[in-house]
Amino acid sequence: MTKKVVLITGVSSGIGNATAKTLASAGYRVFGTVRNLDSAAHATGVEYVAMDVKDEVSVAAAVAAVLEKAGRIDILVNNAGVSLVGPVEATSDAEAKALFDVNVFGVLRAVRAVLPSMRSNRSGLIVNVSSVLGFLPAPFMGLYASSKHALEGLSESLDHEIRNFGVRVVVVEPSFTKTKLDTNATRTKETIEQYASDLACSVEAVQRQVDRAPEPENVAKKILAIANGSRQLRQSADGRARLLSILRRFAPSNQVDKSLRQSFGLKI
Repeated sequence: MTKKVVLITGVSSGIGNATAKTLASAGYRVFGTVRNLDSAAHATGVEYVAMDVKDEVSVAAAVAAVLEKAGRIDILVNNAGVSLVGPVEATSDAEAKALFDVNVFGVLRAVRAVLPSMRSNRSGLIVNVSSVLGFLPAPFMGLYASSKHALEGLSESLDHEIRNFGVRVVVVEPSFTKTKLDTNATRTKETIEQYASDLACSVEAVQRQVDRAPEPENVAKKILAIANGSRQLRQSADGRARLLSILRRFAPSNQVDKSLRQSFGLKI
């Protein structure tokens, strides 16, 4: 049986790295993208491709290279992402655009590059790694949450457009995960003193949650289950994400508001 071909963006660390290893171990032919091939720590069974999701030419070249080597791309996992911490008021246009360039436009570029082949084969799966912040707010991570809200709207709309070609979209929603995304997040250059106390409390609260969060392998296992056939549009990656999704839909809004402020270390 021919191995299914998977292209995963952003595999240098975290969820992308864990997913590449997990799918390769499960028998998929995995291509993982990194910005710099020379500095990437290569994992067994993963074929590495240079790609910068911010550069349309780079994305097109990487997809073309995979198609030349493997003849097809059965699954695209859009994992590459960045974060930004700071008050919305302190966020510059340039900082907001840089974040969206990766988290939203990077996905759009990859989708545009792989869809012609998938449509031609009348088969394919696009897995977009979102977050619980795709349906919840996040004080002092407002632009990151906005990008994930945008990703979810894009994903659901795209799924309706391409379904008749045999191609589907699935969104994976992790809660806090033990990766460097949050702990190494860029800070807004501007600082506004009036926010300093709440911002410090929020950053500390997020760090505590990341310290006790599930490992990225948990998300990788969920993506493997999706690759093996689960096609529900939105899928929680872990138990906490599932609980938050249920609370968001069914709990009273004031209860959700209180719980969220507690999670981010803010006064109720």
